[in-house]
Amino acid sequence: MTLANFTRTPLTPAVSLGQMDMMGPARFFNRELSWLAFNWRVLDEASNSLIPLLERVRFISISAANLDEFYTVRVAGLRALARTGKGILSEDGRTPTDQLISIDKEARRLMQAQQTVFSKLRHELEGEGIILLTRSKLTQRDLKYLEKHFIEKVFPVLSPLAIDPAHPFPFIPNEGFCLGLDLERVSDKRALMALLPIPQQINRFVELPGKKGENRFLPMEELLLLHLNMLFPGYTDCGHCAFRVLRDSDIEVEDEAEDLVREFETALKRRRRGKVIRMKISKNAPSELRQLIQEELGVATYEVVEVHGLVGIANVQELVLSSRPELLWPTFKPRVPERVKDNDDDMFAAIKQKDMLLHHPYETFDLVVRFLEQAARDPNVLAIKQTLYRTSHDSPIVAALCEAAEAGKSVTALVELKARFDEAANIRQSRRLERAGAHVVYGFIHYKTHAKISTVVRREGDQLVTYTHYGTGNYHPITARIYTDLSFFTCDGALGRDATKVFNYLSGYVQPEGLENLAISPITLKPRLLELIATEAAHARAGRPAAIWVKVNSLIESNVIDALYAASNAGVKIDLVVRGICGLRPGIKGLSENIRVKSVVGRFLEHSRIVCFGNGYGLPSTKARVFLSSADWMDRNLSRRVETLVEVHNFTVKSQIVSQIMVANLSDEAQSWVLQPDGRYLRDLEADGCSLFSCHRFFMENSSLSGRGSAAAKGGAELTASDNQTT
Repeated sequence: MTLANFTRTPLTPAVSLGQMDMMGPARFFNRELSWLAFNWRVLDEASNSLIPLLERVRFISISAANLDEFYTVRVAGLRALARTGKGILSEDGRTPTDQLISIDKEARRLMQAQQTVFSKLRHELEGEGIILLTRSKLTQRDLKYLEKHFIEKVFPVLSPLAIDPAHPFPFIPNEGFCLGLDLERVSDKRALMALLPIPQQINRFVELPGKKGENRFLPMEELLLLHLNMLFPGYTDCGHCAFRVLRDSDIEVEDEAEDLVREFETALKRRRRGKVIRMKISKNAPSELRQLIQEELGVATYEVVEVHGLVGIANVQELVLSSRPELLWPTFKPRVPERVKDNDDDMFAAIKQKDMLLHHPYETFDLVVRFLEQAARDPNVLAIKQTLYRTSHDSPIVAALCEAAEAGKSVTALVELKARFDEAANIRQSRRLERAGAHVVYGFIHYKTHAKISTVVRREGDQLVTYTHYGTGNYHPITARIYTDLSFFTCDGALGRDATKVFNYLSGYVQPEGLENLAISPITLKPRLLELIATEAAHARAGRPAAIWVKVNSLIESNVIDALYAASNAGVKIDLVVRGICGLRPGIKGLSENIRVKSVVGRFLEHSRIVCFGNGYGLPSTKARVFLSSADWMDRNLSRRVETLVEVHNFTVKSQIVSQIMVANLSDEAQSWVLQPDGRYLRDLEADGCSLFSCHRFFMENSSLSGRGSAAAKGGAELTASDNQTT
C-alpha cells in the first residue's frame, strides 16, 4: 500500500514553511507552473514501462500538443499583458514578466525531455519492427517507391517559394510547418533562399513497404529533401532547416456585434494571423537563413527554440498504429447497463423506473445519443432543449436534433460559439440545425455556456413529463471514449423545472428564480460552494465528523481555496483529486494540515467533477450531500461561464458516486501522483506496479450501481473504504 491510497493511509504530518505568510500570496501555487507540472506527469507516462509501447508514443504526442495549446493561449495572454505594462499580479504574487521567465525555463526543459524520451522510444519501436528512417537508410527499392509516392501524392500540393525582392515572405499559419532552404544554382553559383511550406493535409510520415511484422516510416521533410531536384531544378542544397510556428490564438469579438455568427467568422480569420509567439527550428540551421526567417516572422530570439531532434513532435501520433494491437491497450468495450436492457432499450422506461447515472467511458455514451434519437422519433415527445459546447464533426447528437425538428417537434439548441478551437465547427452545426427548423440561440457575449443539459418533454396520459440529462462532459461521442464523465438521467420534476429555467435564462437573459435543486454560475454556484464548505467546517467545530471529497480538473479559485484552508483549520478532513492545475498548497501547519491532493493520470482522461460533503456524518456515508457539476473550480468557471451544480438525492446514485467512484479514485495507487507541500508531485509504483490498485481497471471490470437492474441480485460493484484493495 502506498501514500496515494487516501482511504487507507493516515494524513502525512504537516510541515512548516518557515516564515511563510499564511495570508500572503505564498499560500498559492502558480497557475501556469502547476499546468506545466501536469504536462510533466503526462510525459512521464511515455516512460512508464507498465504501459503498452504505442500508448507511450501517444502520451508523448499528447504532451507536445498540450504544450502547443498552452503557448497559443496562456503564454500569448501573458505576453500581451507584459507588453501593455499592466502590473497585474498572479495569485501567487508574480508579474506577467516574472511568470514568462519561469515558464520559458521550465518549458524548454520539458521540450528537451520530450526529445530525450522520444529518442528512447525510437529504439524500443525499432525492436518491435516500427522503424523511423533517414535518407541514408533507404534502399533502391525504397527510392523507387518514394519517387512514385512523391510525384502522385505530394508534388501536386506543394508550393515552393523563393525569397527575394520579387517574392515577398509568405504567410505561415498557426502550427505551420516549413522547410527553409539555402540553395545554390549549379550554372553560376548564384545563391537562393527558399521556403517549402508543408500543407497540414499531408501526413508527417510516409509509410514504406516492408516485410511482414515491420512498419517503416520516412519523415516528410526527408522525402522533400530527397526530391529537391524536382522542386528546384538546377539548384543544390547548401543548407536547410525545419521550423514550425505557433501564433496567438485568442479571439476577441465586438460586444455590440449585430450578427454574432458573422463576427466570429471574421475573428477566426484574424486568429490565423495572430502574432507568432514561439518558433521551433532545427539546431544548426544556416545562420543567415535563420536570421531572415526570424526577421520576416517578427520572432524575437527569446521566442525561438532550437530542436536537436524532431521538430513538431506532436505528429508522432501518426505512429500509433491500429494494425499493431499487441502494442496498444487491450480492447475495451463499454457496457450497456442491465437496467436499460431490462427495459428493451427504452431509455424513457429505464429513467422512469428510477434515476440512472452512467459512468463514461465504462458505460457507453451511445445511450446519451439513443436518448435523443428516441426522443426525435417518439410521437409523444413535444419538445427538446439541448446545450452544445463541443461535439463531433459528424455529430449524431446534432443529427437527432435535426430529425426531431424536421418531424415538427419544438427543438431549441444553445450552441456555444466561444468553445476555443471549435468555433468554426460550432458555426457549421448551428447552420445545420437552423436549416432543419430548430431554434438556435448563442447564449451570452461575456459568458461561455459550459453547462451540459438536455431536456425532453413527453406527453404521458394527461401529464407532461420532463426527462433531463445533466452531464459533466461534452456531448461528444469521440472524446467520450477516453474521457471519464458522468451522465445523470432523471425525470424528477424539480430537476426538470430547474433545467427549463436555465434554458429560459440562456435564451431570454432573465435570471432564474426559485431554483429548487440546482446552482448555476455565474449567479449562485460559487456562493453555494462556499456555503457548503462553511457548513462542513461548522460540523467540525461542533465536534461532529466532518469531511469533504472533491474531484475536479482544476482548482485555482482563490476564494474557494481559502474556504478549504479555513475548513481544514476547523478540523475538516479534505481529500482532493485534481487532475491538472492546483493552486492549493496541502500539508502546511496552520494552513492546510488536513488537506491531501492527488492527480490521477492514466489510460483515461479524468474529466468528471464531483463534490461530496459528510454533512456531519463523515465520508463515505449514506447521509452525505453529493453533487455533480460541469464546472471546475476556477475563476472563469465560477464567474464567467454558465455552469451547473446538481445535488443528487437518489440513494443508489449517491452510493454509486460516493462508495464506488470517489472511493476508487481516492484509493487509486497505480495512476496517482501525490502533491507535496513544496509543489512537487510524487508517485510510488513500488517494485511491481501491477499489484497496485487501479481505479481505471476497477471500473472496467465492475458494473455501476445505478444501472445494474436485474443484475443487482449478483451484488458486487460497490467499493468502500474498507474493501478497496480490489484489483
